[in-house]
Amino acid sequence: MSIFRTKNLDDMIASAQKPGGLAKVLGPMDLVLMGIGAIVGTGIFVLTGTGAVTAGPALTLSFVIAAIACGFAALCYAEFASTVPVAGSIYTYSYATLGELAAWMIGWDLLLEYGLATSAVSVGWSGYFQSLLAGFDIHLPVALTAAPGAIPGVSTIINLPALCIMLLLTAMLSIGVRESARMNNIMVVIKIGVVLLFIVVGARHVTPANWQPFMPYGMQGTLSAAALVFFAFIGFDAVTSAAEEVKRPERDLPIGIIGSLAVCTVLYVIVSAIMTGIVPFKEFLGIDHPVTLALQKAGENWFAGFVDLGAILGMTTVILVMAFGQTRIIYAMSRDGLLPKRLSEVHPRFHTPFFATWLVGIVFGILAALVPLNVLNELVNIGTLAAFSLVSIAIVILRKTRPDLKRAFRCPGVPVIPALAVIFCVTLMAYLSWFTWVAFGIWLAIGLVIYFTYARKNSALN
Repeated sequence: MSIFRTKNLDDMIASAQKPGGLAKVLGPMDLVLMGIGAIVGTGIFVLTGTGAVTAGPALTLSFVIAAIACGFAALCYAEFASTVPVAGSIYTYSYATLGELAAWMIGWDLLLEYGLATSAVSVGWSGYFQSLLAGFDIHLPVALTAAPGAIPGVSTIINLPALCIMLLLTAMLSIGVRESARMNNIMVVIKIGVVLLFIVVGARHVTPANWQPFMPYGMQGTLSAAALVFFAFIGFDAVTSAAEEVKRPERDLPIGIIGSLAVCTVLYVIVSAIMTGIVPFKEFLGIDHPVTLALQKAGENWFAGFVDLGAILGMTTVILVMAFGQTRIIYAMSRDGLLPKRLSEVHPRFHTPFFATWLVGIVFGILAALVPLNVLNELVNIGTLAAFSLVSIAIVILRKTRPDLKRAFRCPGVPVIPALAVIFCVTLMAYLSWFTWVAFGIWLAIGLVIYFTYARKNSALN
């Protein structure tokens, strides 16, 4: 049946090497910093407070559980990305192993995940940016500070800062990958410096008694927090979207994927331990700036401005990398005929998917500006967990169907490691709300309609 037709891996790799495509300009350090840029942002500056209320001091364990789930999936991603260095991430891998319909559905899922992630983080960026301006006694007109209905009892029209940051980063991405990577690297170094400074400053004010009881809500609370803070690890998979633009993908992609995840896990565990050691976990209820709160409790108010700056830079790089990843998935789907061909056109001067980049920036910039995004966290999580489960299944299938394929990096312990990745991801999905499942089901249903009315008959394999 046509819905199960697969793409030939050798043809995919050969097509990616053709001249006139995406420029190969990224090295291993670019990829590690790209991964850190996508991971360290909302998770460490916002979700740590919500997670602390849900799990208590066991939030550190919640981060470890989420990291393990990501780690198993990351090993599968590393094998795929280094073996099949083609744009499109799990969409491309699914097309080669599970068939066209599965590839379309996971591609459709990723469009939701990456798009809503950029919108949600843009709104968070706007809040920290306005907080930083307020420190200099600069205030925007209230009508321009939030989406309509986002603040109860306050009349607002548009979240102007969220729209502006989306359009600014879109312009940067459309001009070139090398330039965007350089800017990302600078911002990542600064924000990691801020996080390390928080660790040094905060460690002196930890009260070990605040870690008791360590697991106040039992394993249920710890797993619920793990499902929530999973959002904090989203981003390392965006590194695989850059596969076609990497100089030595067989070596550099595994370094970028696993290296960025390892660095961020260590930072998250240390920061969450210090935060819950300074502030009793119940006091984080309703707080959207938990790192700043910990510093205020410690009497280190002078450092709050640095935290705002670190949060702004952190969220900026998240938006940048997630928008980059989304445009490359759209590019791959368009090149395969599943989306209009205009979306895979490469600019002759900048060597970027120019039209697709601007389409993403404008659509999700408007979404961030006009829609209150208080439920997007879980929607992004369920999409990512589904993608991680699928890539873990696909790696086992590829081992069976193409044992001859040259693999620069091999996921250890197949099929045990991929099976553990699926078990961890499905378990975390089970702890998400019913509303999230319903909304996710509606999005997938829309995707099915589009596939059978447009994508299937326009597919290049047709």
